Amino acid sequence: MDGQPGTRFRDVEIAPKDSMYVFVEATLDENYSSDILRIQDSIVFLTNGNVQDIDLVAWGQDVHMLHGKTLSGDVVWDAEKPYLIIDYAYVDSVSSLTIGPGTRVYMHRDAILYVDGTLQIAGIADEPVVFRGDRLEEFYNDIPGQWRFIYLSQQSRANRIDHAEILCGTMGVLISATPESGLQPDLEVTNTLINFMSSNGIYALNARVSASNVIIGDCGGACAGLVFGGRYDFTHCTLYNSWPTWYSNRKLPALYMSDYFATYGDDDKLIIYTGGSFEDAVFRNSIIYGNEQSELVFDSFEGDPLTYNFDHCLMKINTDSIDYTQDPSFSNIINNKEPKLDSIPVRYAPDSLSPAIDAGLAEYAIGVPFDLNGNDRLGDKAPDLGAIEWLPQEASLKSGEKSLESGVRSQESGVKRRR
Repeated sequence: MDGQPGTRFRDVEIAPKDSMYVFVEATLDENYSSDILRIQDSIVFLTNGNVQDIDLVAWGQDVHMLHGKTLSGDVVWDAEKPYLIIDYAYVDSVSSLTIGPGTRVYMHRDAILYVDGTLQIAGIADEPVVFRGDRLEEFYNDIPGQWRFIYLSQQSRANRIDHAEILCGTMGVLISATPESGLQPDLEVTNTLINFMSSNGIYALNARVSASNVIIGDCGGACAGLVFGGRYDFTHCTLYNSWPTWYSNRKLPALYMSDYFATYGDDDKLIIYTGGSFEDAVFRNSIIYGNEQSELVFDSFEGDPLTYNFDHCLMKINTDSIDYTQDPSFSNIINNKEPKLDSIPVRYAPDSLSPAIDAGLAEYAIGVPFDLNGNDRLGDKAPDLGAIEWLPQEASLKSGEKSLESGVRSQESGVKRRR
């Protein structure tokens, strides 16, 4: 109280128009339970004979705490209790980490999951693996930048992420190899949501990434930054970046591709690596859109053409900088038409008027027959673009909900008029 620690204070005088500050800290013991428990206490004030009682409530849960922890061998995390990473957890080069269905991984400020070995995130549809910050209040559910990233180093290999939600970090996944290493780390990511990143959703430098049924949402940088070449395959993915300007001005598009990158050496001098080569960069039955003028940028240090292919995609391309109509690497493109994705709650699903409906090619959907929610995308005229298939029954349900809401408002309005 007013800078003095203690549990009981007496004879405290408060001058007129002054204040007294009381700060309370709760340190909770282990409760040996996987449940979240409610802890209640109170502060009692006796002021001039008047008794006041202010309730205090805290929530506590046992976790596996990792503070600069090295993981060796074949390590498995399960959903019994959450994992809290302070600073970092490190998977060494001869080890693997498998994270099972329903596991929650809480990341403290600036925390990193650093992988030199192999990462296997193995969620399932009803029990995704969740990465998020360790502030669990509702206010923090969509606040970006609360932790750093999942880092897959140049030595890592056979990495796979399936049915995961990666939320509110600086970058969702950073996968990179230095040009001189001769290495190229790999990642297969499926059925995954990456959202609310203060920088990039996936940042891949000289890597191999295969993605399907992946949504990458609001990012302060690119949804996908593909740098210094590599090999990339995105099928039925949604890169939709509507980053709000009140956080910061976004300078990268939803999809950014470059054949060079810049960094600083030990002497703080700028070093530019050039000559990166894309073996391939394929985007099929996907949505690449956002609130900037153009959501696709090709950046070559020497002005050389990059290797890419876009087929059956809904995109936002500035034709002043990219004449996609004269480029054979673009085919069946819907350009600059709002995909009309539901945003409340944030689901990134097309509504009934979306131009993404039935705009995909069935040949590409055969390898990804079910959408992110497990719905069949081959059961109607053609697959929809993006990670989520539009369902008529959902539209009917929403229409019914709107009608009910409208009816309730009408009744409330009638009551007010009668009053």
